[in-house]
Amino acid sequence: MKKMLAAAVSRVLSRASQKPASRVQVAACNYSNDATFEIKKCDLHRLEEGPPNTTVLTREEGLKYYRMMQTVRRMELKADQLYKQKFIRGFCHLCDGQEACCVGLEAGINPTDHVITSYRAHGLSYTRGVPVRGILAELTGRKGGCAKGKGGSMHMYGKNFYGGNGIVGAQVPLGAGIALACKYKGKDEICLTLYGDGAANQGQLFEAYNMAALWKLPCVFICENNRYGMGTSAERAAANTEYYKRSSFIPGLRVDGMDVLCVREAVKFAAAYCRSGKGPILMELQTYRYHGHSMSDPGISYRSREEIQEVRSKNDPIKLLKDRIVNSKLASVEELKEIDAEVRKEIEDATQFATSDPEPPLEELGHHIYSSNTPFEVRGANQWIKYKSIS
Repeated sequence: MKKMLAAAVSRVLSRASQKPASRVQVAACNYSNDATFEIKKCDLHRLEEGPPNTTVLTREEGLKYYRMMQTVRRMELKADQLYKQKFIRGFCHLCDGQEACCVGLEAGINPTDHVITSYRAHGLSYTRGVPVRGILAELTGRKGGCAKGKGGSMHMYGKNFYGGNGIVGAQVPLGAGIALACKYKGKDEICLTLYGDGAANQGQLFEAYNMAALWKLPCVFICENNRYGMGTSAERAAANTEYYKRSSFIPGLRVDGMDVLCVREAVKFAAAYCRSGKGPILMELQTYRYHGHSMSDPGISYRSREEIQEVRSKNDPIKLLKDRIVNSKLASVEELKEIDAEVRKEIEDATQFATSDPEPPLEELGHHIYSSNTPFEVRGANQWIKYKSIS
């Protein structure tokens, strides 16, 4: 009797140990191909209709966006560490917290479209196609940087990406010029021109608005409103903080910049508007930066630690996307953890390169002054030393 009872118990335990494993295996393979999500409705200015309130996210898109956002987040955290270790010198402006903006914008345009931005450029450099090692090596001033170590944090460039500009707001009329080139050449291309809420008060923006509207340029003017300029809240610096309404003759929309899907759909809408020949459009992305304005700004003298922590806990763009992916069965937590590990390795490998690659030699100081020219002598600070400019 005891032997029979023991055998029965053994069979039950054996089945019990096998069933969960079987369920896990089935669940791991039974991913959804796509899922539909509701997104926050955009506020509109001089528009009868705006982007849709629902959107479809495929499994492939979800994993791609997650990887890109995690890469930008960890790249910026590594840049913070390298700066404190004095591998990075000079100006450095980080964009962690704003990952949904750069990833969502790239997801809504074509690779042949054009992007220009301010000095907070690392995330957009990456989403435009500059590899992590090229960005980190540029930050450390190495020869393998995306601007050969000469640009640093504020001056990064890539294909159809025009920086990284150091003067507040100066990239906006340049963006209008790029849009003019798109129209002049007759190509079905647009230019995304980004600036911050602090730069939104610069006079040259309104000159660019005027010209873009007169000539119906395919330009999307995008204000990344992260709520604070250089240590000053938007409310203290601007009489009108509704940045999407800043022009009485250009339509605008205000977007949840912490939701990558909301940003994607909004820029798709704006891009279609510009491509149709209607002229420019304004977009305000409501976002948040976790670090201070720059590395010299601790970021807590004009806002509280509690405020930053509340945004992290309730409205973090990566966490929002992760919850959507997992809850809709587009991927498992374990799969996302594998991506996290791969991203960490990529960042560490890029860091090794950025701290060991040689600095550009002195004789290359005058190179690349012009894109296409025969070599010519460049006078340096010391009149007895001559450099050659080589394209």
